[in-house]
Amino acid sequence: MTIDPQKLLNFRIPAVRQTVTPRDAAFYALSIGMGRDPTDLAQLPFVDPLRGPVAMPGMALVLASPGFWLGHPDSGVDPVSVLHAGQSMVLLGPVPATGEVESTTRVTHIVDKGAGKAALIFTETNIRDDRGTCFACLERTIFIRGGGGFGGEGEAPRSSPVPVAEGNAGLVIDLTTGPEQALIYRLNGDLNPLHSDPAIAARAGYRMPILHGLGTMGIIVHAILRGRLGYQAERLRAVQLRFAAPVFPGETIRTEIWNNGAFRASVLERDVIVADQGFFTISQDEGDAVS
Repeated sequence: MTIDPQKLLNFRIPAVRQTVTPRDAAFYALSIGMGRDPTDLAQLPFVDPLRGPVAMPGMALVLASPGFWLGHPDSGVDPVSVLHAGQSMVLLGPVPATGEVESTTRVTHIVDKGAGKAALIFTETNIRDDRGTCFACLERTIFIRGGGGFGGEGEAPRSSPVPVAEGNAGLVIDLTTGPEQALIYRLNGDLNPLHSDPAIAARAGYRMPILHGLGTMGIIVHAILRGRLGYQAERLRAVQLRFAAPVFPGETIRTEIWNNGAFRASVLERDVIVADQGFFTISQDEGDAVS
């Protein structure tokens, strides 16, 4: 169904306030599969409020989330046609495990790929702490199947080039997902039934409900944290990627990480790339410039 760009531009995405508690921080970490090894002491501060609380950097992806706002009838978008195509996360400060946070989200660009083809929607979300300081900026690319043909611009906004993943990866991290992973993850605020209802998943062409794209990204961030940072969450500065294929709950996500910050992820069971064009930046030591 061709989208109405004016409806989208006029749609008021609500600003959202959230009181973050240690329980929220622990729940997010558990929702992306942390704690599967109960003997891993490095993970305890993230999953046990009594040992932290420490927020996973990826929690910025769900804090004060406006939810599945494209599912609202006033957006003019068929919810079944919506796919998450890409995501970036820039951390300007520590992700709080407690306190008040507020998000504001806006549509920045709408791209028309042509009649019978897709439309792309680009959004930007800024998240501020209780002092009004922005600690995270999120940019999302949303793919609307069959949404093109409204006569808009056909070119996406230019993005910065990312390092190329050449040769063999320096690190390979395998993390399993559980069959209930999407059902748990959606309680972070994205209740899109594509991730819970088998009938709606079938309408979208999937054999079963799929894992949220941001759930996959959270697991990849965990792999980076584990493989490159020794769980020093404060050193992660930015992550960006393109979603290439869905993950089905129960599959194993393999993240390959290169020394230049490039990464990609695949599922072992199907040998399919699920995230590519990935790149992250870190500080060498706390307080240092981004590497």
